[in-house]
Amino acid sequence: MSHVAGPADDPLHATEVWFVRHGLPYFVPSERAAARRALEPRRLLPHAAGWGLAAVVLGVLLAWAAESVALGPALWLTVGILFVLGYGVTALRARPIVTWAVGRTLGQLRRLLPMVSRALPLLLIFVTFLFINAEVWQVAAHLDGGVLWLTVLLFTAIGLGFFLTRLPEEVDRVDDELDDARVLEVSTGTPIEHEARRLAAEHPGALSADVVPRRFERANLLAALLISQAVQVLLLAATVFVFFVLFGALTMTHDVQQAWTAEDVDALSWLPTVTPELIQVSVFLGAFSGLYFTVSLITDDAYRGQFYVGFLRELERAAGVRAAYTAVRAERARAAAPPEAPRDGTVDATPTMPFPAVPREAPGDVPPPPEWRTDGR
Repeated sequence: MSHVAGPADDPLHATEVWFVRHGLPYFVPSERAAARRALEPRRLLPHAAGWGLAAVVLGVLLAWAAESVALGPALWLTVGILFVLGYGVTALRARPIVTWAVGRTLGQLRRLLPMVSRALPLLLIFVTFLFINAEVWQVAAHLDGGVLWLTVLLFTAIGLGFFLTRLPEEVDRVDDELDDARVLEVSTGTPIEHEARRLAAEHPGALSADVVPRRFERANLLAALLISQAVQVLLLAATVFVFFVLFGALTMTHDVQQAWTAEDVDALSWLPTVTPELIQVSVFLGAFSGLYFTVSLITDDAYRGQFYVGFLRELERAAGVRAAYTAVRAERARAAAPPEAPRDGTVDATPTMPFPAVPREAPGDVPPPPEWRTDGR
């Protein structure tokens, strides 16, 4: 878990705590250094090898027990995803990023629902026609568990690829308008506010001298935006899944499902219309709806304007506070640096380093005294 040590009344320390609470651990030098050490091969490879070996063994055993070859690769990919998430949350100190992004998204459900209502009606009309299609039932219902899960992971990977091609462009724009005035504006109400105003008055231009986030800091902003968008897509996909389970339980009788799947279907004794085939079709269409919504978020300017505006404003504020924090740290580093050696040729009368010892000369090595001339030459 991330922990920032330092004096409580120090504005820089208070800003570092503010960074961690707002999902920006990589803006703190100590957290950034810890994440960098965790990516060293001597630390990363042993953990990856252990998880990989466990995944191979479990995948082979599960595929053999269930007599389904697809369960092996499905389990391997799932374990790989869990390893990346677990290692990122623990060793890479990314827990504040996940906590902030998920909490902020869930905390804005009241604003999120009207925005989702723009995509959900058209999406449900389109996907409902697929749901009442016999061919879709035949395809989705005949997929075994491993193949269905691989299909869901495929949709997830495609959506993630779409996000990773577009979101870096959004992150690159967060520092485009950060001058001294804008940095002071976005840092208002943060622990660095007073130091930023003092520095801006004493050294104009210092706050905007370093506004471009570095590699780890940029990755932090990208991860926060990516997780927030992924949570929104996951909520919509789950909504579609629940809708089709309820819709199918009401409209798809046992005989219809058996006729469309061309095989005997098992059902719950107390709810005969809820079958494994209905669950598989709902999962398939829910995952497909998530991919559809991802494409809409990326390509539709109206969706982008609604879904991104709040998060991009938060990212711009983070970049502005980081610029002020970096400027104050640089000022303190210059003040604490030792004075430079004089450049006018004078010698410091109180050197900070001792002179090297001069070796004594052996008696036989003493050169003869020079012959003094008396003729004036």
